[in-house]
Amino acid sequence: MCGFVGFVNLKHDISNKKDILMHMTKTLSKRGPDEENFYIDENIALGHRRLIIVDPENGHQPMYASYNENEYIIAYNGQLYNTNDIRNELLSNGYHFEGYSDTEVILKGFIHYGYDIVKKLNGIFSFVIWNKNKKELFMARDHFGIKPLYYTLVDNHLLFASEVKALKEHPLVELKLDKNSIGELLGIGPAHTPGTCIFKNIFEIKPAHFAIYNDDGFHVEEYWKLESKPHLDNFETTCKTVHYLLEDSIKRQLVSDVPLCAMLSGGLDSSIITAYIANYYKENNLPKLETYSVDYVDNDKNFVKSDFQPNSDNYYIDLMLNNFDTNHHKVVIDTPELAKALEDAMIARDFPGMADVDSSLLLFCKNIKEIATVAISGECSDEIFAGYPWFFREDALNSNTFPWSIAINERQNLLNKDITQKINLKEYIDFRYTESLSNVEILDCDSKETAEKRKISYLTLNWFMQTLLDRSDRMSMYNGLELRVPFCDYRLVEYMWNVPWEIKALNGREKGLLRYVVRDLLPDEIINRKKSPYPKTHNPTYLNTVKQMLSDIMKNPNAPINTLLDRQYILDILQTNGNAFTRPWFGQLMTGPQLMAYLCQVNMWLERYQPKIEI
Repeated sequence: MCGFVGFVNLKHDISNKKDILMHMTKTLSKRGPDEENFYIDENIALGHRRLIIVDPENGHQPMYASYNENEYIIAYNGQLYNTNDIRNELLSNGYHFEGYSDTEVILKGFIHYGYDIVKKLNGIFSFVIWNKNKKELFMARDHFGIKPLYYTLVDNHLLFASEVKALKEHPLVELKLDKNSIGELLGIGPAHTPGTCIFKNIFEIKPAHFAIYNDDGFHVEEYWKLESKPHLDNFETTCKTVHYLLEDSIKRQLVSDVPLCAMLSGGLDSSIITAYIANYYKENNLPKLETYSVDYVDNDKNFVKSDFQPNSDNYYIDLMLNNFDTNHHKVVIDTPELAKALEDAMIARDFPGMADVDSSLLLFCKNIKEIATVAISGECSDEIFAGYPWFFREDALNSNTFPWSIAINERQNLLNKDITQKINLKEYIDFRYTESLSNVEILDCDSKETAEKRKISYLTLNWFMQTLLDRSDRMSMYNGLELRVPFCDYRLVEYMWNVPWEIKALNGREKGLLRYVVRDLLPDEIINRKKSPYPKTHNPTYLNTVKQMLSDIMKNPNAPINTLLDRQYILDILQTNGNAFTRPWFGQLMTGPQLMAYLCQVNMWLERYQPKIEI
């Protein structure tokens, strides 16, 4: 796991720009705290920060390889889970290896397979490879965009980086906001449209895409997508296939030369991960699995049951510990540090995010990093196995918009009067919603319910899951922690995409099929536990703290937030004492206190990044 940055100019010599490259690379030090290296030549500059996970001695980057009098250089961020499979193919074709890193496998795989190397990879990755003789840059990103990769084209330069903060440090890059930026920030946010960025003229390589930059220009191509096909397996075969794919994915993701742990909330997904790994460790006479959970000061005392968060975690965590005997660590976060970390969470993302849902994960990862460098998470199961309330709630299914973000009028009301005359957020949201749904292929054999759920599954996989994966990557890597997500193995997602709704939601339950498949693995109480999301704080001191933070911002009529948002509307929200948004305005957790925290993040972001507004 790492971070990289670079720039290419095919027309002019940039070999004297190392100071700029070093400055850009330094911004990624949290992603890669262990090593820093550079490669610079006439037409390309590459900087790399390394977090050492596998092959400490031979995994240095940027990595070079020579073949047929040509030179290839790679900068890579990620982890492959089929490294040995590809290495064995390459060995049989006459290649040799200096070490056992996945970086070397990708580089030599590119030499052998060319652009098609991406079709062979199973893992989380973003990387660039420079072909020196051809003066061509190849860029690629994993199937679901778990690892980030941004770029911009300006003044004969292609600039690219793992995070926008690195691009920001190049003198050619000026951060700007236009109408689409506001649509993303306040209409779609904290999600974003795949391939876009809030800042004008900065983009991301879309998930499952690669790009080529050479004298012919910049070309982007999709290498994988979900394909709708008739599901021909019977119920028994479906269960066996899901079981195999899930177990294989988890086992493949245990590769590491550094300490590894699992996140355990007592929910179905993290419990599956924990049970599989704990059993594997026991069978192979390995030390006890380290597990981690997160909670908040006085949360049990203040917890309020809701449709979106029906129960708390502690009882179920203890149940898992009694059954699987892990070495468990309970991380408890207090209100002051949770609120204080809002700014770090924004910096980690480079954008306003999911408020304390982000900052709590950032602090959680900070605590985990004290012992482990790799953590395994149950993230993405809800998207793949239909675990969210909006798969079942009629108000969400009939909303004709993104079902996790239905407070459109309230979002529009946030804009100040000058901007609201120029930007209609509903029109922007509707455009993105319709554009996305046009990519869903419905089969003639799909039942009415399966067809309906395909649509909402597509939206959830390509929008909501992306937001959570962004969050997981930025909050973990800000602490030099690698976070792995076995449920997001593309083979499992590919298979589940075509499983009919009647099987996926077996017995009419969220994640019904998954519950059935693992029924002999976990205690019945875990199997039957109702879906409960990543925990948030219910301590009233948090509402008081973020209310005070936002009030302090609003005391200054020249605060940058006033350039975008309606001052009086925010003051009215403050007067409601957090009751303006009793239903989530995004996802399942972000109600009134989280909206206030988000607005604080918006102001912090405008202060720190100082984008030029062009509307």
